[in-house]
Amino acid sequence: MSQIEVSRVLAQIRALQQQAAVKPAVREAGAFAAPVSFPSLLKEAIAQVNASQQASARLQEAFARGDRSVELADVMLASAKSQVNFRAMTEVRNRLVAAYQDIMNMPI
Repeated sequence: MSQIEVSRVLAQIRALQQQAAVKPAVREAGAFAAPVSFPSLLKEAIAQVNASQQASARLQEAFARGDRSVELADVMLASAKSQVNFRAMTEVRNRLVAAYQDIMNMPI
């Protein structure tokens, strides 16, 4: 992976962190709403990657069918975005697995 791709992935991860931190606390019946849990953030990120890949696939199919409203540049851009999203999610997964292994290998 080149330095530019790594920088883009890191920028995207930082943007997702900021989005997660910016969610406003909502007061309901005198109490704050429950904080967003890590599993729900992870599910949301996986859903976004899946949606990106599905959108890319739809554009590729439309272009292959000869739909004149879909340009090759749009197809290539959507494909590149979905690849970057998938690589970022793979990197997050790899780091989670490494962190889990580190914790499991700690002496008690």
